[in-house]
Amino acid sequence: MENMNMIEVVGYMASVMVAISLMMKDIIWLRWINFVGCSLFVIYGVQIDAWPVAGMNAFVGCVNIYHLAKIYRKKFFATAAA
Repeated sequence: MENMNMIEVVGYMASVMVAISLMMKDIIWLRWINFVGCSLFVIYGVQIDAWPVAGMNAFVGCVNIYHLAKIYRKKFFATAAA
């Protein structure tokens, strides 16, 4: 097997993270792990000049952050109200 360059490793790590995230039962873990995978895919896409890959994963990463913020805000206000 040829030596993989670092950007290929990032691409494979991104794929693994996204695949792992889809196996999560806990939505918070799913969103965090998927966010990490998307972030790695953004780095990968930029490095190989694959702008659709970078752009779509940047968008999905923002969606994950939006939903995580909603979840944490709901938990915070539920705890503060108790």
